[in-house]
Amino acid sequence: MNIRDKILIVEDERSITNFLRTILVSNDYDVIVASSGAEAYSMITSHCPDLIVLDLGLPDIDGLQIIKSVREWTLLPIVVVSARAHERDKVQALDLGADDYITKPFGAGELLARIRTAIRHTRTGLANETIATTGKFKAGDLEIDYDKHQVLVNGVNANLTQNEYKIIGLLGKCAGKVLTYDYIIKELWGPGTKGNNQSLRVHMANIRRKIEKTPPSRSISLPRSVSATAWSRAIELLPDT
Repeated sequence: MNIRDKILIVEDERSITNFLRTILVSNDYDVIVASSGAEAYSMITSHCPDLIVLDLGLPDIDGLQIIKSVREWTLLPIVVVSARAHERDKVQALDLGADDYITKPFGAGELLARIRTAIRHTRTGLANETIATTGKFKAGDLEIDYDKHQVLVNGVNANLTQNEYKIIGLLGKCAGKVLTYDYIIKELWGPGTKGNNQSLRVHMANIRRKIEKTPPSRSISLPRSVSATAWSRAIELLPDT
């Protein structure tokens, strides 16, 4: 399965939206679109995209409010694309938590470079320094390739679904930490998701089957754990369903 980064474009001018979507789709990103602040926040919390391209001049609320609201629950990268060129606006957006700020007009190459950088920077400051420098996390025979969105066991692609990959990717980024059910659910499916962990347990069970059946080595075991403990040298996930 080809898993691609999902980018939310928040822009009320259709011509600019079409321009951005064309650039991103042609560079192998999944794209979703919102034309207002209310729609944007609904899509952020329901779709949990990998990055937001945000215009500040929206018809209902200021884009700065979106940055502030999003930063209350996630470090999801935000790249501002705005006609506001005043230094005050840039400083305010960055201080509120935007990862980058591009002033209109801009070139496609610059936009793509800043998006790649913003996504890459989500790996920095994490428990495993190797992720930040190489884009990969390794534990025994298991490897997460964050650039290719793949999980390999003994070099064989485990063929995880998008949700399964996101779970494994989150655990790799938080290696060495204990994660609660609620934290994992919020990070994967947004703050509006109910606390029922049944869906998470189902995904975990599917991950276990796919990883444990990958031949020939079983050196990566998935022991049972009451809490959602991320990885150190082995992987500790949730109990089987």
